[in-house]
Amino acid sequence: MRWTRRLRLCAAGLVTASALFAPPPAQAAEPRDGQLTDLVNPFIGTQNEGNTYPGAAVPFGMVQFSPDTGHYTGYDYSQNHIRGFSLVHLSGVGCAIGGDLPVLPTTGDVIGTDYAKYQAEFSHDTEKASPGSYKVGLKTGIVAELTATARTGVQRYTFPATDKANVLLDAGQSLHKAVSATVEILDDRTVRTAITGSGFCRATKPYTVYTITRFDRPFTTSGTWKGDTVTEGSKESVSTGRGGAFVRFDTTKDRTVEATTALSYVDAAGAAVNLRSEGGRSFDAVRDEARRAWEDRLDDVRVQGGVDTLRRTFYSSLYRSFLAPNIGSDADGRYTGWDLKVHRAEGFTYYQNWSLWDTYRTQCQLLALLAPRESRDMAISVIRIDEESGWLPKWGYGTVETNIMTGDPVTPFLTNAYRQGLLKGYEARAYRALKKNADGIPPADSPAVGRDANAEYIGHGYAPYIKGRPNPKPGHSDFGHGASATLEYALSDGVLGEMARDLGHDADAARYLARSRNYRNLYDSSTGFFRARDASGAFTGPADPAESEGFHEGTAWQYQWLVPQDLPGMVGLIGGRRTANDRLDSFFAYEQLLKDPAKTAREVWVNGPYDFYNADKYNPQNEPDLIAPYTYLSTGQPWKTTDVVHAALTLFTDAPTGMTGNDDLGTMSAWNVLSSIGIFPVQPGDDTWGLSTPVFERVDLTLDPDYYPRGALTVMAPGTSGSDRYIQAALADGSPYARTYLTTEALRGLRSLSFTVGPEPSDWGTSAEAAPPALK
Repeated sequence: MRWTRRLRLCAAGLVTASALFAPPPAQAAEPRDGQLTDLVNPFIGTQNEGNTYPGAAVPFGMVQFSPDTGHYTGYDYSQNHIRGFSLVHLSGVGCAIGGDLPVLPTTGDVIGTDYAKYQAEFSHDTEKASPGSYKVGLKTGIVAELTATARTGVQRYTFPATDKANVLLDAGQSLHKAVSATVEILDDRTVRTAITGSGFCRATKPYTVYTITRFDRPFTTSGTWKGDTVTEGSKESVSTGRGGAFVRFDTTKDRTVEATTALSYVDAAGAAVNLRSEGGRSFDAVRDEARRAWEDRLDDVRVQGGVDTLRRTFYSSLYRSFLAPNIGSDADGRYTGWDLKVHRAEGFTYYQNWSLWDTYRTQCQLLALLAPRESRDMAISVIRIDEESGWLPKWGYGTVETNIMTGDPVTPFLTNAYRQGLLKGYEARAYRALKKNADGIPPADSPAVGRDANAEYIGHGYAPYIKGRPNPKPGHSDFGHGASATLEYALSDGVLGEMARDLGHDADAARYLARSRNYRNLYDSSTGFFRARDASGAFTGPADPAESEGFHEGTAWQYQWLVPQDLPGMVGLIGGRRTANDRLDSFFAYEQLLKDPAKTAREVWVNGPYDFYNADKYNPQNEPDLIAPYTYLSTGQPWKTTDVVHAALTLFTDAPTGMTGNDDLGTMSAWNVLSSIGIFPVQPGDDTWGLSTPVFERVDLTLDPDYYPRGALTVMAPGTSGSDRYIQAALADGSPYARTYLTTEALRGLRSLSFTVGPEPSDWGTSAEAAPPALK
């Protein structure tokens, strides 16, 4: 138990349409009393481009030991062959990355070196997964089991009785582009590799991972391969294509083989340090410890009652919220910085893998609430990236910048950490990095893109949309998405202005807060919507807001609500509350939603994976719309937020297809968790939490008393159901509460938040004073 206070609760869950009619889980364990890990189904999101993985990991672990089936991000539930069990995966990414060192047990002669050809068939009937472990029976008669520590993957293979039981360690193939691989067989139990790869949506600078694998008994023979040539007895292979090693055991009597693989992003010595620190234990011991780690983590949010499916969906989302970012430093504290030099983390753990365009909207706030110590280390890690490489990250993988997505997501990520009290002692260092990022662009020799349209944005008040403009660096350019980049820059300016004012930088604060109103420069009064502008200042692209150009993964309909720093101003700009509410009702197909929420969510809102364009409706699968349902809190109709949120929650089901869009390193999962609890970060990067009706009658949160002095928060909504879901009144620690939001400061001092709900909307939260305020 990490904290001294543990609370339990009784909760009756909201029975949604999806909960009643969802298909059975894909071999997840049946729940046992008190075992929250049994409510987690790791197969959720493994089909229909949710891009999750079912394999073994511990919270925020460096290693994610999981099967690869041929899908570009690793595992797809609709496929029935496993190419190998590899060490690195990211939950819900949209491009190929990771998949390093796929390992596969086989029998007989080693005759192939391409894992697409030697892959093994399997059936889901023999496959099981739970937090920290994975097991599958292969059609070859071999049973494979996986578990993990923070920096190691532990495997156990049960072979048929044979004198040719092999384990293939493929160093030359992965999910991304393989650049080079070195394999060394050190002795009759140990194999070491160095694997260099590149890629993630676009080409990136290469990075290297180092592994060392130690088996629990000597192998009878071994060898390596390079290209198509397998050489028994060889001890080393160096390749720029396919390359790997095989080791062989006699399992005629002892049919079980165990091995531990340690990973490091620093060097071979780092992998050895991690093996010594976390290896040397049996598979069963590691699996049990991993399960305890997950049980302890999940136990910080207690819900009971309701149908198992609803609780399983909730806890599965909570589980996925804790899979990233990932530990990047070795057990001795060393890590490879973005300058590709070795550094040492002293007094903190270094983290990596930053899907910031996604996570700044939901997941970083959930982690600040439930994992503040780790969140502090994550924020410090991002500051160190700036200090070591010269610029803050945009979308970072391992030791490199990918420059994927647009805008300025690192600013609300770090200002959120500041507003949640996680940057004590680092305020000046964080602000210095953020100011540099907000007022400039990275130099030409920096791999970072940063705000690459910043000069034009600062000079003219908008980032121009220049279709087809060459990008001199890998990744995306904000010029290719000028309209959405402008909105995201303005959002970031707003929250940075708040931080500047807190720190006494009054002139900066005034400048940034003035820039946060730059969203107005995109408003086209002839259409009533935001619209891209070209370098001359003219509006460009189709006038129809459902066909708008210049918006990244969305349209003007979807991006019009991305003004959380000044919703009152945006509402006034487009014509006032009535106009805004009419437009919101159209956007959410609200009249249809009231008649059939689940059908509206599936047939009107959702158009299929990656279909982000040419739509005038809410897209709950993608990040630009994640805050949109909470806009009703600012337009005097908060009950509609509950209607929309509860309809969107029906998209999360207990099935492989039960993820709405890519998980994006916990982004969608965190949205589910926060929206189910009824407390949502409506101003990313600031300290404002919007309120809506929880789906459970009671939720007890155990909080770190060093950050939340009360140590706990209880959220109650007795009687909530499909029809009784509208807030009639609210009590904060027993006192009437009329606002539709809380600040972090208020949240820290709160023990209980209680909602009275009924079957019809009320006037609770409808006054202008009840709405979340604009940043000023």
